[in-house]
Order: sequence, then structure tokens, then C-alpha cells
Amino acid sequence: MSDEATNPVIAMLGRRLRLAVIGGGPGSFIGETHRMAARLDDRYEIVTGVFSSDPGKSKRAAASLGLPAERTQGTVEAMLDAEAARRDGADVVAIMTPNDSHFAYAMAALERGLDVICDKPMTNTLEHAVALEARVRETGLVFCLTHNYTGYPMVRQARAMVQAGELGAVRLIQVEYVQGGKADETKPDPVGPWRFDPQRAGPSLVMGDIGSHAHNLVRYVTGLEVAAVSAEIGSIVPGRRVHDYGGALLRMAGGARGVFWVTQAAAGVENSLRLRVSGTRGTLEWEQEVPQRLTFKPLGRPAELLTPNGPGALPLARRSTRLKAGHPEGFLSAFANLYSDAAEVIAARRSGKAADPLASVLPNAFDGLMGVRFITSALESSAAGGKWVACGG
Repeated sequence: MSDEATNPVIAMLGRRLRLAVIGGGPGSFIGETHRMAARLDDRYEIVTGVFSSDPGKSKRAAASLGLPAERTQGTVEAMLDAEAARRDGADVVAIMTPNDSHFAYAMAALERGLDVICDKPMTNTLEHAVALEARVRETGLVFCLTHNYTGYPMVRQARAMVQAGELGAVRLIQVEYVQGGKADETKPDPVGPWRFDPQRAGPSLVMGDIGSHAHNLVRYVTGLEVAAVSAEIGSIVPGRRVHDYGGALLRMAGGARGVFWVTQAAAGVENSLRLRVSGTRGTLEWEQEVPQRLTFKPLGRPAELLTPNGPGALPLARRSTRLKAGHPEGFLSAFANLYSDAAEVIAARRSGKAADPLASVLPNAFDGLMGVRFITSALESSAAGGKWVACGG
């Protein structure tokens, strides 16, 4: 989608969106992922950034990325003030910093009239989540939360099928997100990584890191909120102080029941995110490690294997695929779908024009609030021995 004639952002604004980046310096996996995702559909121009809390490191990182020295500041506050004072200042801020800074940086950007793209979890505390979601509503600015798995074409296909009633009434949900990156029992709490510091990562490592994704995926596909949760959250690795495991039973609004399981301590597993949704008319199954396939098992008929460009693909799925039939979609493409959708919604807001409704399904501040609310309720339930706790859904 690099052709300017087909680029809706350029069509609306006459230029690309100017993007300021906070965090994710060279060597950071998530930083490079954000930058590639922003560039993939040619809807953003990265114009400035603060890539480290160390001003010297940040300026060297900016230079290595080809940013002009006169537009490089040593702190986030200085960068935001400088951009606000420019006629060609940034339109959007992308935040990819440790979790404890998301709230302050997002609020600072909103106060200066900038749209925001932010890593999950949105905040570390429910109080901050409530305040940030309210501020987004007050300003009318766009806030995109990078729950990137919602960008996969077949996740969007699943959402569209549920909305179209192809599953009937949703009755059962199973979601699991299983990783093995923290299974090494010789290093239960390594010194250095910020994710092992509860002050920076939040009250639960596993819930903030991947539990938030699993929860969001359930909500995105089914359209249902978690009404109550009975959870056990803790550590599997002996001697580990941060959480690496979470399991829960879910009561969904409307009466459906769910099972939720996440861990980062399953030795040998890479990145296994799976979702199964069963309704009165059939079941949908999706696995992140084979993302181009969605299995539909209708009641009383043979199972169907759906792909992004195959028969039965719905507009929301087709919009999200760049490839011809038979070619697998990837993690980066899904991430880029969020950036591209956010770009179109931001450009529409700034130009006073209408965005494609299919671009407006991106995770937002309310989704972020509900994610933090779920984590808070699950932790309360776990602390009370699995007592059912209302989630406000």
C-alpha cells in the first residue's frame, strides 16, 4: 500500500502523518517492531524520538535512525514541547516504554493535542486507567492500544462471523497464551530486566505481559465483557517472586462461560496463543502460530478451513491481508494493520473526513481500561483463594 494514489492518509491530508517515538531504542525488539509496522504501509514519517532515558544514548539512537540533530531532544517533555511549537510538528506519539511510564507520557501527549499509539497494558493501576480513558474521551483524540493480535486477518474474520450471528449465541470460550521464555529455573528472578521489577512492570508480570493479550482477544472476537472471574495467579518456578502463571474461570456478560490460562514458564513452548469460541450454531478455533487459518465447525455440517483470501473471507479480513492466497500472514503484518488503521482514523479526524468503518475496530482506551480492570479483579480473586470477583463488564 505504498502507492500514494491508494494511500488514504495522503488522500485526506496531502502528506504522511508525522510520528514521534518514545522508547524502543536500537536493539529493542518491540521498538523495531513498532518502527517497521509504522513504515510498512507508508502512512507515517518518523520525525523525532526519545529512545532512552539517558539523553546521550537517545541522541545517538536518533542519529543512527537518520533523524536530524536539530529535531532531537534529550527528554520526552522537551520533545513534546518542541514539537508543539513547530508548524510541522508531530501529529502522533507512539509509546513503547516500560509500563510504569505509559500513563504519564500518554497524558502529556494528549494535553498537547497529539493522538496516541501505546503499548499494552495501558497503565499499571486501575486508577490511572480510569483517568486516562476519561481524558481520551474528553479530548476526542485517537488512542490506539497495540493489542497486535487483533490485527491478524483471521482474528478479524472470527470477529465478523460472531457479529454476523454465524455462531449463534456464544456459550463457551477457551483462551490460552503459553510461552516458555521464563522457564529457566536456574535464574528465577534475573537482575536487570525491568519486567522483573513490579514497580515498573506492574503488579503481575504474566498478566500484564500476555494475560492482557488473552483477555483482549476474547473481548475483541466475542464482543462480550468478562462479568466475573475466579482466578489463581502466582509463580510456578521455585524462588520466583514475580508471577509467571495465571489460570481463571470466567463468567461472561450474557451467560457464556470461559476458561483462561496463561504462563511464561512452559519449557520449550514458543508463542502459543489459542482461542476457541463455541456458540449454539458452531465453533471457531484460531492459533497464533498458524495465523492464516481459522477453523469453523458448524453444527451438523463438516468443518470448514477459512483463509484470508479464500472462499468465505469477509471484508474485515480481506482488508487486513496484503498477500495473495496461500501465503502466510505474519506477526509484523498484524502489528502494521493497527498502525495503518490508526493512521486512517487519525487522518480522518484531522481532516474532518470520514474514515472507513473497517478501520475503526482498533483497540482503544476503553479496551485498555477493561484490560486493567480484568487484571485487578483477577489478582483480587487470587488473593482471596479464587473467590468470584466482579469485573465491571
